[in-house]
Amino acid sequence: MSDATPAILRGVDSLVDGVQTSDGAGVRLTRVLTQSLQRRLDPFLMLDVFGSDDPDDYIAGFPDHPHRGFETITYMLAGRMRHRDSAGHEGLLEAGGMQWMTAGRGVVHSEIPQQRDGRMEGFQLWLNLPAADKLCTPWYRDFAADALPRLRTAHGAQAVVLAGSSHGVHGAVLREATTPLILDLQLDGGGRFEQPLPSAHNALLYVIDGAVTIGAQVVAQRRMAVLDNRGELLRIEASDGARALLVAGQPLREPIAQYGPFVMNTEQQIYEAIQDHRAGRLA
Repeated sequence: MSDATPAILRGVDSLVDGVQTSDGAGVRLTRVLTQSLQRRLDPFLMLDVFGSDDPDDYIAGFPDHPHRGFETITYMLAGRMRHRDSAGHEGLLEAGGMQWMTAGRGVVHSEIPQQRDGRMEGFQLWLNLPAADKLCTPWYRDFAADALPRLRTAHGAQAVVLAGSSHGVHGAVLREATTPLILDLQLDGGGRFEQPLPSAHNALLYVIDGAVTIGAQVVAQRRMAVLDNRGELLRIEASDGARALLVAGQPLREPIAQYGPFVMNTEQQIYEAIQDHRAGRLA
């Protein structure tokens, strides 16, 4: 008989349906991590989900717009999107690929669909930068689907490791300050996935397809579960096949001042960001 103390499992604090909205030049999307949840899910600032077969919902894309003070992570499930920015970066994001952009001191960029019909589906996540890094040099990289690390467990689960580490597999991007973990999980029918998560780290799970169970809580398709902070191990189960996005990270616990695409620590810094953008001083 083992003397090991059983791990305390993390449960679900709340379920979120998200808010239907539009952004860019009219792209329809669901904002599941809204501004009201920024403190609860620190260091994450926003999570948008987009998905449509109707080109009128996405065709105009996101023309030139500025960012300062955080990072954007875009993950495509279907479709093609081209990125260009004022720092000279350009990339084509296709199905299964990820784009990671550190806005830092500021960039102006565009994200424009490269298709006139078919399905466009994916996520955009905003990850905060610590105060010391908010004015860092902008950085950009895109990853094709076959460049993203993957794993498969013995319990009917597989994952694409976009960031962080899972089951000994290191993700495409690592960040020391916020230690983000981002996994695209797929569970077979009857499958189970376990992930150690420090209780101090905030975490969410968005169900893309099917339904999953966390403890006694069923999380249905297109719902986001905000996980509690009472345990050190997350266990996800699926009676039928399911797919979900798991996001977790170490909170910064710093002041958040946001005005649209600028996220800083003080109102004065927001004023400076607006002035720099108007004067054309972003990268």
